[in-house]
Amino acid sequence: MGKPTGFKEFGRELPKKVSAEERKTNYKEFVGMYSDETLNEQSARCMNCGIPFCHNGCPLGNVIPEFNDAVYKKNWEEAYKILSSTNNFPEFTGRICPAPCEASCVLGINKPAIAIEEIEKHIIEIAFDKGYVKPYEPILKSGKQVAVVGSGPAGMAAAVQLNKVGHKVTIFERDDAAGGLLRYGIPDFKLDKNVVKRRVNLMMESGIEFKYNIEVGKDVSANELVNNFDAVVLAGGSTVPRDLPIPGRELKGVYFAMEFLKQQNKRVGNIAVTDEEISATGKDVVVIGGGDTGSDCVGTSNRQGAKSITQFELMFQPPKERTDNMPWPQYPMLLKTTSSHEEGCQRFWGINTKEFIGDGEGNLKELKIVDVEWETDFLGRPTKFKEIESTERIIPCQRVFLAMGFLNPQYEGMVQQLGLDLDGRKNVKATEGDYKTNKEKVFAAGDMRRGQSLVVWAISEGREAARKVDQFLNGGYSSLESKDAVNLFEEVY
Repeated sequence: MGKPTGFKEFGRELPKKVSAEERKTNYKEFVGMYSDETLNEQSARCMNCGIPFCHNGCPLGNVIPEFNDAVYKKNWEEAYKILSSTNNFPEFTGRICPAPCEASCVLGINKPAIAIEEIEKHIIEIAFDKGYVKPYEPILKSGKQVAVVGSGPAGMAAAVQLNKVGHKVTIFERDDAAGGLLRYGIPDFKLDKNVVKRRVNLMMESGIEFKYNIEVGKDVSANELVNNFDAVVLAGGSTVPRDLPIPGRELKGVYFAMEFLKQQNKRVGNIAVTDEEISATGKDVVVIGGGDTGSDCVGTSNRQGAKSITQFELMFQPPKERTDNMPWPQYPMLLKTTSSHEEGCQRFWGINTKEFIGDGEGNLKELKIVDVEWETDFLGRPTKFKEIESTERIIPCQRVFLAMGFLNPQYEGMVQQLGLDLDGRKNVKATEGDYKTNKEKVFAAGDMRRGQSLVVWAISEGREAARKVDQFLNGGYSSLESKDAVNLFEEVY
């Protein structure tokens, strides 16, 4: 334990951010780094609890107290080894993870939790600076070939793990660059794309092959992959967005969030945009959906110079503090104000959009909305809503971005060609016990299997699926570690 009294001496502190007005002028990352002294103090706050609930809160089972102790002692290589033993991409999770580990932090019972996410980011960036992060190409080769479909965090994690134990891995990606939503969904001001490219380059140097602009099921037959590879991992994600089929949906000016975000990411990356231009410049923008994707639309609209930005959420406003129905160490559904909200946005809860209204020439002009109130069950969970009388009104709006989440993976093409079974939520059916689909040699992982979720869950899914694939290829044995953090720590040390 670094400093037994650290949690008493130091309060939670986050790195400084560039001012909202300045950061709105560009798409650069704006969160700074700790000074050496502050990083030391923040790691000293970790109490090295007898039962570290943060392990359980993290889907990856990160060994958090131990890497905090190494940071406090400035044992950077040890800190990196501990962190990378469970997390393939801490440079991603250290920037964009909602940090469920912090919600489970024991100190969080009555004080602000340890800044685990920031410490994680600092470990990996220091490791890159010091040259600890290197390509890894195994000496012993298995002779087996594995195809991974999708280069998002689940597919990338599966590929790294399988490559580690000697299998030849080829990743098929339908876009022109790797990363999935990391590349074309999350804005550069939250995750600089050079961070993604840096990791992809390491993977290539480790012997992993990337094939771009190939949509499996369209450009190449899905069954052809099954025939040509010893195993196939499907990690294509949950890509079908939830729509809002109300009158006026066909009007020009109503777009899915990912259409908007992907196009802007391409512009920032100096990649030609061939689709219809989607711009918020000078427009009254309404973002429908209160999650992180909606927040990304807010931040992007601010940078494009929108006339006004409003964000609607159908649900009621969440509480600012834990309630009796959200006790520690559960992950609480609390009111979240993001950096994009700080830059300028009106937010409203309990709003139902009833109609998109046009200008007579096919363009969006206004929205018809109404306030709603919710009935809840004994745990405070929403059950159904009803409109509040005399609250229906029309507001000006020329751009709507639908950010209401994703329903399921794309069925056309790959899923249909393989004849894959679906589960009750219409995701590809593959149990957590083996990650196998009903098709021989075919496995599924990430959002495609579990539904829309967090980046940290996608990495966990990719790692676990890789272990099951390795067992399949080796006749039941795998040298890849399980998600059991305690056993893993014993293996590493």
